[in-house]
Amino acid sequence: MSTERPRRAVVTGIGVIAPNGLRADAYWKSVREGVGALDRITREGCEDLPLKVAGEVRGFDASTLIEDRFLVQTDRFSHYTMAAAQLALDDAGLARNDPEEPFSFGVVTAAGSGGGEFGQRELQKLWGQGSKFVGPYQSIAWFYAASTGQISIRSGLKGPCGVVASDEAGGLDAIAHAARAVRRGTGALLVGAAEAPLAPYSMVCQLGYPELSTVEDPDRAYRPFTAGACGFVPAEGGAMLVVEDESRARARGADVRAVVAGHGATFTGASRWEESREGLARAIRVALDEAECAPEEIDVVFADALGVPEADRAEALAIADALGAHGTRVPVTAPKTGIGRAYCGAPVLDTAAAVFAMEHGVVPPTPHVFDICHDLDLVTSRARPAELRTALVLSRGLMGSNAALVVRRGDDSAR
Repeated sequence: MSTERPRRAVVTGIGVIAPNGLRADAYWKSVREGVGALDRITREGCEDLPLKVAGEVRGFDASTLIEDRFLVQTDRFSHYTMAAAQLALDDAGLARNDPEEPFSFGVVTAAGSGGGEFGQRELQKLWGQGSKFVGPYQSIAWFYAASTGQISIRSGLKGPCGVVASDEAGGLDAIAHAARAVRRGTGALLVGAAEAPLAPYSMVCQLGYPELSTVEDPDRAYRPFTAGACGFVPAEGGAMLVVEDESRARARGADVRAVVAGHGATFTGASRWEESREGLARAIRVALDEAECAPEEIDVVFADALGVPEADRAEALAIADALGAHGTRVPVTAPKTGIGRAYCGAPVLDTAAAVFAMEHGVVPPTPHVFDICHDLDLVTSRARPAELRTALVLSRGLMGSNAALVVRRGDDSAR
């Protein structure tokens, strides 16, 4: 009988492009300090739309990280993803253009809307000027899988590649997909998501969501778990992680920042928020079982925090259902209230924040939220020092997907 230790999937690199920070350290500093980035949308063509407030990435110059030949082929959502991937590789201490084992290094991204801005621009050319004016990259730039393909080509990564399309929860599902690939024998994967939903066509599509907040005051537009909850505001950006085999990481001297320990996923249907209670609780239990983690071991919960009263109530009850009495005592946080929900990118940003929180021993606050009306120990106002070894990250999608991810601190060698 073999006594060889099972392969573990660990996080060794984090890259972030977000409304509150264009690198991982800047993002974490803003999250830790509860600095909000919600503001009026400034994108051209969006002025007269009912959606007024969002988390907009500002000051981002894609050309500083990405070559022109890739920029002209891709939409803004791929620019964010490629830039975050580059930063994650740098953080992991891995060469981008010359991977030692290209067939053992893959790419998995999640996507919710694809390249809407690029697609709108080319369709306007089609109807305004004619088919000869439509660029050849229209055929690929809008596609959900564009970011995965371009990262793979640009970085010479020839291992297992894919794209996950499972709602906002796809951000966590993609991380789980990567972790399972590592456990099956793949050396490493770049995994994560970034979105760019702040363009006229994309925003008009979002206006069909009854959960969307159209409140014009940035301080009041997104306030989950409160009596004033009025929906969510969207955001752009996201994060990419390097997930690799622990033995491989330690052999090359990399810092093991976190262990991807367990994941669970369910589906309960679009906007059926009361039913999401059962689905999310089930996902949490499955994630705990896979991680061999008792409910009492969870030290912090990063909430989905939709901002819809029925959904917030369902999430609070799901946490209690899955964690028992511990569910009302464990610190809960939702940093996304300061930047908005970046769809598939949102839970990946939360996962990055969870890793930083465990490294620094502090639970970040939930911006704009004070008058909590649910039985949760929601961290507000300022960060709370705490010994954090295990974090639970939650996500739900507008179309009905639910996911939970358990991550453990990187120096937790006992497990």
